[in-house]
Amino acid sequence: MRVWTGATLFLRHGWEKQPAHWAQFMAHFPNPIGVGSHPAFLIAFVSDFVCPIPLIIGLGTRWAALYALGNIFVAWAFVHHVAFFGKGPGSDHGELVVLYLGALLAILIAGPGAASIDGVFSRRL
Repeated sequence: MRVWTGATLFLRHGWEKQPAHWAQFMAHFPNPIGVGSHPAFLIAFVSDFVCPIPLIIGLGTRWAALYALGNIFVAWAFVHHVAFFGKGPGSDHGELVVLYLGALLAILIAGPGAASIDGVFSRRL
């Protein structure tokens, strides 16, 4: 679950936020918590581009899942308006967002598993 969630989050939402595309995002990126669109984009970049990498390899898994979970929850609550069924403005990704939230919450609770760098470290300690 950790590899699949990290890979899909990176490929679907992270790759589009790579530095080559920053100018496109800065022009219209939302500011849901009032910190400004540039800091909000930086938070989303870390959540969608950086955090999936430790999720995939299993290093700092719970921290990466917590950070991504927080960002995606804020996006779901303030940008997508807690939409689930795809009705209304900003609700076109509601079901996908809920699936990410569920997967990240499961990873946060269950941990990285034995086949991870965190698992190797915990066995050695």
